[in-house]
Amino acid sequence: MFIEPNFRGERRGWIEVICGSMFSGKTEELIRRLKRVKIANLKAEIFKPAIDVRYDEIKIVSHDENMIQSTPVDHSQNILLLAQDVDVVGIDEAQFFDQQITVVCETLALKGIRVIVAGLDMDYQGKPFGQIPNLLAIADYITKLHAICVVCGNIANVSYRRIKTGGQVFLGEKDFYEPRCRVCAALEND
Repeated sequence: MFIEPNFRGERRGWIEVICGSMFSGKTEELIRRLKRVKIANLKAEIFKPAIDVRYDEIKIVSHDENMIQSTPVDHSQNILLLAQDVDVVGIDEAQFFDQQITVVCETLALKGIRVIVAGLDMDYQGKPFGQIPNLLAIADYITKLHAICVVCGNIANVSYRRIKTGGQVFLGEKDFYEPRCRVCAALEND
């Protein structure tokens, strides 16, 4: 972890965004980075949206079943209240948070905290999802991950929804979604 002192001897914070489609390894990468934070004996708080109970009500769990303790929150402003005296804040499924998540992340970084955020950059229609585009705009570091298209084997950047129901937010796993490349997702929608 790079904590460089500024001219006043204080830590400088930053924002890292891990984005991509479903099944691309975003949560896996978030967990990997947070485990390294713990190895470095840094204090971290980890958050997820309370609505995401797909694998566990409290833990962040990857599709590969790696997991880490987290605190579910209903509103992003609660992160500011709960992230006191920490070096690092991890946030999973950021696309499900309210509009204030960008302000929360910026506030944390200005306090000298490293913020690691993971989330879907596009919805099932290939449209920008939630506040991720705004987080990408203010991020210091961006990691874009790709899955493999289940139809053709190319890189996948679309979380293709296999059923034609629900709005933009429709929680599901492999039973409702599959990774597809841009072309295979478009062919199915014609």
